[in-house]
Amino acid sequence: MSDIEKHQDNEHDHDSPRTSNSKHQFQFQSKETEDPDAEFGGTERRKQLEKKLLFKVDMRMSIMIVIYILNYIDRNNAGAARLRGFEADLGLKGTEFATLLSILYVGYIIMQIPSNMFLNWIGKPSWYLPACMVVWGVISVLTGITHNFLGALLTRFFLGFIEAAFFPGALFLLSKWYKRDELGLRTAILYCGNIISNAFGALMASGILDSMQGKLGHAAWRWLFYIEGALTIAVAVIAIFILPDFPSTTRWISDEERRLAMRRMEEDAGVGDEVQADADGQQSKQGPFHGLYLAVTDIWVWWFALMLTSQTVALSFNAYFPTLSATMGFNRTVTLLLCAPPFIFAAICAFTLNRHSDKTGERFYHAVFSLSIGILGFVIAISTMNTAARYISLFLMAQSYAGYVVIITWMSGSFPRPPSKRAVALALINAFSQLGNVSGSYVWPSAWGPTYRKSYGICIATSGMAIIMAWIFRRHLQKLNSEMEREEKETGRPIRKRYLL
Repeated sequence: MSDIEKHQDNEHDHDSPRTSNSKHQFQFQSKETEDPDAEFGGTERRKQLEKKLLFKVDMRMSIMIVIYILNYIDRNNAGAARLRGFEADLGLKGTEFATLLSILYVGYIIMQIPSNMFLNWIGKPSWYLPACMVVWGVISVLTGITHNFLGALLTRFFLGFIEAAFFPGALFLLSKWYKRDELGLRTAILYCGNIISNAFGALMASGILDSMQGKLGHAAWRWLFYIEGALTIAVAVIAIFILPDFPSTTRWISDEERRLAMRRMEEDAGVGDEVQADADGQQSKQGPFHGLYLAVTDIWVWWFALMLTSQTVALSFNAYFPTLSATMGFNRTVTLLLCAPPFIFAAICAFTLNRHSDKTGERFYHAVFSLSIGILGFVIAISTMNTAARYISLFLMAQSYAGYVVIITWMSGSFPRPPSKRAVALALINAFSQLGNVSGSYVWPSAWGPTYRKSYGICIATSGMAIIMAWIFRRHLQKLNSEMEREEKETGRPIRKRYLL
């Protein structure tokens, strides 16, 4: 055997240990030394095929934007209903309204990890996510028939319990199709559904609350829950036929496109998406509970969760946005209409910032830029009660969602493999961060209004803490990248793609 053949054989032994998949791995690597794109007809044809594949997937993924809009509308419509008799009709007192907002996130936290583990196991998001959507639409409708605090409390808890399936599931689904340098833009577009829901939801609520009062003997705020819940159910039925599954379980792509989709994930991580390396270097498939173990024992998963929680508290103004808009002294209709422009602006910022983040391959400074402008908005709101200045501050606050989306994208690319760990890590971080929404529900008591200086002060502190923790996480990734570079120099072979900083 020649020296070159020995070298290639040694590389094969190191990179692809013996498993049931070793034959395929060896064939793949042998082809790569000749022409990595030979099975797709060469580099140029692969580019055309990849472009066609991404277009098909993008078109089908776009339904998730509509789902996310409805997800947040159903979650936040209590804030709009509050302006039209929700509290009075249910006889809410003291902190009971804040409790209704926070209890949703208790259910939301409980369900996220089990939901993503189940989704990874079943491999059929096109059925699972719409099924959950139908259930939460029904629960939203039931909120409209409640007559006391206990009834509303139960519906809000179970609404969060079922809604928990969507966002971490959507992030996991995106991570199964898109490479790390493609995730930023797609995550931003998805999260624009959240942001747009604040604008679209306010406009929809304004129309319903103004025109449906007393119809069929029901209060307008009840119609708000009826109509928005029914719309959610209708879209869920449509989503069943549009949403993609995972590359290995999706039926509407060709075998060649399936191979390409899975190859893309191999190239992005340095190992197949369905395969992982164990402690002895052997590659093997592991169950979902192994992923749970890997995620909960990774200290940086918890660090990221705390960082996201801190920023979530800073974004707690979202649930009280109609209340903050009302401090400018306009009537109910104008107040709701004024809620829309800041979030339309935030959606534009999120799209632009995350697209630039993808192009440059940088996360930290993009996030800090947006969060810092958000802090400026909080400072302006503390400093003056001038109507124009306070409205400008709402724009600056709202755009901080753009930085939040960058952080979420950073999360998806920082814990890439194995898939079972990624599924749990994304759910765990997102679930833990909802503690920020639970505590954030109590950051805006009426007694602190109309200035809400203490509330804004809390947002400044938590946003600043998120920036500091993000800087430390960036240093951690820099260390990992340096270790990979050192190992590459020692072994003379590429390890895997670098973490984006």
